[in-house]
Amino acid sequence: MQRIKKFFSDIVREMRKVSWPKRGELIRSTITVLTTVAFFALFFTVLDLGISRLIRLILE
Repeated sequence: MQRIKKFFSDIVREMRKVSWPKRGELIRSTITVLTTVAFFALFFTVLDLGISRLIRLILE
């Protein structure tokens, strides 16, 4: 039981050392990530549709 208490107290001690981002920085980073994911999802969807149509044209 003592080892478990030490483990969690070590976790708390390490979490106090973490440099947490400010609210504005967190919002900007989140928007950047979501925009990038949306862009690449759209890009690969269009690419996939284009390749699918090209293959259908070749096979018909």
